[in-house]
Amino acid sequence: MLELCSVTKKYKDKLALDQVSLKLDAGIYGLLGPNGAGKSTLMNLITGNIRPAGGEIKWEGKNIRDLGATYRSLLGYAPQQQGLYDNFTGRRFLAYMAALKGISKKDRPGELRRVSEFVNLSDVADRFIGTYSGGMKQRILIAQAVLGDPEVIVLDEPTAGLDPKERVRIREKIRELSGRRIIMVSTHVVSDIEPIAGEIILIRSGSIVDRDTVENLCRKYGGVSGLEEVYMQVFGETESNTPLQTTGYQTCSDAEQKASKGNFGI
Repeated sequence: MLELCSVTKKYKDKLALDQVSLKLDAGIYGLLGPNGAGKSTLMNLITGNIRPAGGEIKWEGKNIRDLGATYRSLLGYAPQQQGLYDNFTGRRFLAYMAALKGISKKDRPGELRRVSEFVNLSDVADRFIGTYSGGMKQRILIAQAVLGDPEVIVLDEPTAGLDPKERVRIREKIRELSGRRIIMVSTHVVSDIEPIAGEIILIRSGSIVDRDTVENLCRKYGGVSGLEEVYMQVFGETESNTPLQTTGYQTCSDAEQKASKGNFGI
C-alpha cells in the first residue's frame, strides 16, 4: 500500500498541495483537475523527485525517504515528453534507463526485448528517437517506466497530443499493466481514463475534492452520463485558463513543470 499522510508542498508563496491524504492499493487511478491544481506536484512527491514541506509518504508503512533506493526500485515514471535524447536510438535509451534502474547487464537484453515488445517498438528500436512520431515517443516513455517490473507506475499525460488511434493503443497498454500494480494516470483526456480507471481522484487548488469510481461519481453528481459531465460540474471552465479537453494537450503550471522537467524518478 502507498499512503500519503497530510502531505503539504509549497513553491515559494504558492501552496501547491494542502494536507493531502490518500491510501492507494493495487489498481488504476485517474488523477483529474484543472491546470495548476497540483497534479504534477502530487506525482513528483510520489516518485520522490521532490520532498514534501509537511506530512509523509509511506510504502507498506515505511517512509519512502527511509527506504531510499529500495523504494525507487519499485517505481516506474513516465513524464510528459521531456528528457528524451533525440540522438539516442530507442534501444540505447532503454539500456541507459535500465542501467540507471540497477538492472544487471545479464538481465538487460531480455528486459529491453520485453518492454520493446510490450509497446510494439521492437522493429524501430535501432532508430534514433529524434525520428520517432509523437505516439512512438509516448510508448518508449511507457517502456522505460515498466523496466524492472515496478509495483508503482506514474504516468503524466501519457496520451497528450496524440491522434485517436495512438490514444486507444496507449490506453490499452495501460490496462494491460494493471493487476497487482498501483498505476496513477494524470490526464485531461477523460475519455482515455474513464474506461480503465478503478477510481478517479479529483484535485483542485492543492486539495482532494473527491475520490470514487466513475459510476459512483456520476450518480453522486446528479446522475450524469459520464465523467466529462462530472468534471464540468466539479471544476467548470472558469477553474482553468484552458478548458477541459477530450482529445488534446494541456500543460501543468510553471512551478509543477519545473519540478518534473527531465526527471524520471530515478
